Amino acid sequence: MPTADPTTVTGLPPSIAAVREELTPMLSQYADLCATHEDALVLFQVGDFYEAFCEAAEEVARVCEVTLTQREDSTGEYPMAGIPIDNATSYLERLLAADYRVAIADQIEDAAAASGLVDRAVTQVITPGTVVDEELLTDRTTNYVAALTREPEGSENGRAVDGLAAVDVATGECLVTSGDPETVAEELDRLDPAEVVRGPGIDAIGDGGDSSANHGDAPVPPGDPRWMETTIDADHFDSRTARDRLEPYLSAPEERFGTEAEVRAAGAVLAYAEYTQGDEGPLEYVSRIRRYDPRRRLRLDAAAQRSLELFENRGPGAGDTLFDVIDETSCALGRRRLERWLRRPLIDPDRIRSRHDAVEWFVDEPIARESVADGLASAYDLERLVGRISRGRANARDLRSLAATLSVVPELRDALSMGEESDVTADDSNVTTNDSNALCDHLRDLRDRLDPLPDVRNLIAEAIVADPPQEITDGDVIQRGFDAELDDLRATEREGREWIAELEARERERTGVDSLTVGHTQVHGYYIEVTDPNLDAVPDDYHRRQTLKNSERFYTPELKEREDEIVGASERADALEYELFTDVRADVAAEADRLQALADALAELDALVSLATVALEREYVRPTIVDPSAGTGDRGGITIEGGRHPVVERRGEFVPNDVDLDRGDLALITGPNMSGKSTYMRQVALAVVLAQLGSFVPAQTARIPVVDRVFTRIGASDDIAGGQSTFMREMSELTEVLHDATADSLVLLDEVGRGTATTDGRAIACAAAEFIVDEIGATTLFATHYHELTELADRREHVRNLHFTATREDGEVTFLHRVARGASSSSYGIEVASLAGVPPAVVDRARERLASETGSSADDRSDVPPDAADETTPGGAGLDPGADRDADAGSESAGGDDPTDAALAAAIRSLDIATMTPMEALNTLHDLQREID
Repeated sequence: MPTADPTTVTGLPPSIAAVREELTPMLSQYADLCATHEDALVLFQVGDFYEAFCEAAEEVARVCEVTLTQREDSTGEYPMAGIPIDNATSYLERLLAADYRVAIADQIEDAAAASGLVDRAVTQVITPGTVVDEELLTDRTTNYVAALTREPEGSENGRAVDGLAAVDVATGECLVTSGDPETVAEELDRLDPAEVVRGPGIDAIGDGGDSSANHGDAPVPPGDPRWMETTIDADHFDSRTARDRLEPYLSAPEERFGTEAEVRAAGAVLAYAEYTQGDEGPLEYVSRIRRYDPRRRLRLDAAAQRSLELFENRGPGAGDTLFDVIDETSCALGRRRLERWLRRPLIDPDRIRSRHDAVEWFVDEPIARESVADGLASAYDLERLVGRISRGRANARDLRSLAATLSVVPELRDALSMGEESDVTADDSNVTTNDSNALCDHLRDLRDRLDPLPDVRNLIAEAIVADPPQEITDGDVIQRGFDAELDDLRATEREGREWIAELEARERERTGVDSLTVGHTQVHGYYIEVTDPNLDAVPDDYHRRQTLKNSERFYTPELKEREDEIVGASERADALEYELFTDVRADVAAEADRLQALADALAELDALVSLATVALEREYVRPTIVDPSAGTGDRGGITIEGGRHPVVERRGEFVPNDVDLDRGDLALITGPNMSGKSTYMRQVALAVVLAQLGSFVPAQTARIPVVDRVFTRIGASDDIAGGQSTFMREMSELTEVLHDATADSLVLLDEVGRGTATTDGRAIACAAAEFIVDEIGATTLFATHYHELTELADRREHVRNLHFTATREDGEVTFLHRVARGASSSSYGIEVASLAGVPPAVVDRARERLASETGSSADDRSDVPPDAADETTPGGAGLDPGADRDADAGSESAGGDDPTDAALAAAIRSLDIATMTPMEALNTLHDLQREID
């Protein structure tokens, strides 16, 4: 199926291929399996080990750190390395980490019953995206394998349309979408699959489809280290083939999907999933195939996820992330659901408010919340349990785990009923009281979805013993009383063993030999053992079975008859028990849809309880959600009192700050390095993300509009492998903002233009700010050290200045981490350099140069006026919503008596900027510059 990669040790080992016609039957069988799985490293079951041979064995020995041995036969010597089957997980993890696909070739018939060579077949191909074994999966994230294909002229305007389909092979969830290449590449980032199957026409993932679409014109690296890229036969992406593949899963797929690209991607990813699970036909548990539109969720691309540290903290020590902060889930189902919500927050105001209603109810009902959390803590990973059951790989313990989870459901329903109204009957009248908050509609619907499946739970309880063995072929799995035939066979076996247990005492009394013993071996069966000195006492009905050094072993006709009864009953019972178990498992698998619906409800319930727990323990507040499109006249600005950064505040004392931005405002944020500008911007964005995923937010009050996308351009980094310098990376991210942001977006920009010359960088930063205000209208937080940009507040209605305050006393700078209106007078770069440990000689020289270039010393600067205390409010740094926008203008520089300065000032004041064309403005600026020179 997948094409071979000649640079690896997968496929048919060259050493074996050279003598293939001369191989022994077993090695020939191994060679055949390798040849049909060219992309995989084949592990071949030999007894209790998985073995590899020749070049593959050498790689297994190296990666897994196992001993390399030799196999010798008539055709030569072959290197051999093996891993124990009972402890294969840790070795498979190493091979997957080394970017290998592993084909597991199991013995598919009983070696004892086989006549000649034991039949073997590949039962599973393990890849990063198709892992199903619980030990190889993490319960925190969904493990997707995705397929990506392209229709070169699939849209009405003739542009390319990409189709994306992702399936979680462990749970059966399947998502399908399509769009322009940039949108689909962004969605791929958000899904974060473990493996991507590339279809025809996609040379590199994220290449944009055509040169004009790639705004940055930057080279695209051949692969992404975040996932394994796989190539399969192009036929699997063929439209007709894809429809045939989808037929067992969906009726009329063209009615379920929006584009041809979606059909092709869905068919291909399911074909690959079937291949990795043994090519035994459709995966019946993949019944939740859902098409979705990425534009109907808050869009968070990879840059935003990294900058906001939603799932990965790239700072020193790799500390907490936002997900770590809000994850108080009780079970794996809820953990993955919460992670999914954070990757794809809502944009529908009604759905957001509905989640807030549910979270608020749990906040107000602590007893119910704790009861639900305790119950969910006992729930097993139902999604993955159903997957194993449907694939026929679940054992008896899995079924008991399912029953234990189902037994919790009635308790959860009762806990959610605590908020329902109760009728209290008085002596002569009916009085209805509401002892607690009524259950909200969201939770009432969720409670109705909690199906306890009593039929399934009762079936498992009646059929499977309470503490079954790990292996389902070892017997003692089925409850006594479940099947009459099995009970009869077990009774026959039990009575025979009891008869044999009493045989030793009877034979000692009959023969007078006190040392006589009765025993059993797997080879010779039951026997009566008599030592050599007592052989004269052996009765005539004893028949010799085995001679030992100092004794003889015998059997009697009656013992042989009993042995045949026991063995026959035991074998028939084991076979019947396995058959009964598989029947029960199949009956449970038939209810997969109901079980998956229950898993969905449990996951959502756990996520909501987690958000309520966080809100209560960390004093989060319910935000008021504003819908700017509702036509109510509300401008939909962001207003937060006492806002905090949810991650940073966990590390120690945190200074809250207020936010007061109208829709479309651009806040230019200046102030010292290390004062908190980036933290402030991030905490605003995180408040929006939290609110739209359904969470309360860390603040005293919050009024938050629904945004369609969060853009971030924060931090400096390069992409050497992709051919991008730090500045090119910065400009590429800025380009995406300027092309794709809308009036409903939230934009965070930090230090735009700092990666190039000051004049160029300042010009780019100013032009970008003007473009956002004039052409886009997105609500924007723009941090900069280009203080000249603050003059935009005088020329643009929607531009306002904010700054972070600092004080200097006795040569020491104190950062107050408080935001205030107006522009900062300095960035305190020299002071930060001193704090960082730059040698004093360098610091002193820097101060001298600053004084000579600006005419002022560092000691003259402070961002806090004497009455700064009046700016603060109990909620944090004060931002008076009623403050005049004129306060945004920075303080004027102290002027001198230079007549040139006076003349220039007069000339600038006389300019009619409103009527000047861009060319006139440039010419005027050139004349003024010549005047200065």
